[in-house]
Amino acid sequence: MESVARGGTRWKRFAVVMVPSVAATAAIGVALGQGALAASFSVSGQSFKVSADKLDGKGLVQYGGVDVGVDMEGKKAHHPVSVSAFKSAEITNMCQSVVSHVPVLGDITLQLRAGGNGTPVKAENLYIDVAQLDADAEFRGLNIGVAAGQSTKGPGMKGGKEQANPNGFAQEADRAILKNIEQTAWATSAGTFKLSGLSMKLHKGKKECF
Repeated sequence: MESVARGGTRWKRFAVVMVPSVAATAAIGVALGQGALAASFSVSGQSFKVSADKLDGKGLVQYGGVDVGVDMEGKKAHHPVSVSAFKSAEITNMCQSVVSHVPVLGDITLQLRAGGNGTPVKAENLYIDVAQLDADAEFRGLNIGVAAGQSTKGPGMKGGKEQANPNGFAQEADRAILKNIEQTAWATSAGTFKLSGLSMKLHKGKKECF
């Protein structure tokens, strides 16, 4: 696949559209890290894919919820999700991708990679709103069937405008080790998200993480 670095005039026009949104995303990330925003927001009409060789998380709680946002036509939409929340996590060889269809240009993939070369991605108070997950998983200190709002091992529920029942089913663990991860998600938020070796590229066509 061809990256943005090799593009011509059309790629430049696309970059003009993308740069403000990327800058806004970075600003939101900084605000979350400083505790200035609630970790609950209206999701976009696009899910995204994430793969990783390994996620080693401490202080886990998983519970069901509904992400509220819009679809690609701007209409209100609801997406059932499984929220995985970690007090802290290290992620090895992470890839994140989202595909957008742009008039004239066709499909464009935004792909982000980090956490390779022996230095993992590190996150604190990490929340992942998952629609689909495939992985090899190991849980330590596991409790299944706790009330979501009564979990003592994880960082707690997101709060804010989150659509989730604190009395609903959840599971918690002291530690969760996931390998060979392939997941589709609607949202991710974290108090701190440190991406070592960050590489973000645009590709013409579909070049998803899996």
